[in-house]
Amino acid sequence: MSRTDVLSEIKEAESKADASVAQAEAEKKAAIAQARRDSVKAIQTESAANRASYESIMAAEQASLDKEKAAKLAEGEKAAEAIQTSARAKIKEVEDFLTTEFERAINANS
Repeated sequence: MSRTDVLSEIKEAESKADASVAQAEAEKKAAIAQARRDSVKAIQTESAANRASYESIMAAEQASLDKEKAAKLAEGEKAAEAIQTSARAKIKEVEDFLTTEFERAINANS
């Protein structure tokens, strides 16, 4: 093999090596870009899942609080009605008592 042939083979090998390195760099950049896209997609998917879970939990808690609120309001209305009924029953007693005391006061002055 002549010196020119050897140099040609060396240049060809260097050219192949450069092409291989360039291809590896391109593949590396493509892999990094794909990994970034995949990570962004995974983050968005997880964020959406977390948001849906949060909203579901909040809706359940709100429903629970609404139920508890309705129960407390019903309990309060029931207590208020009992107080009002008791007050109505006592009105007659108070009227009778006041009438009696008024009559007693008038009789005492006469």
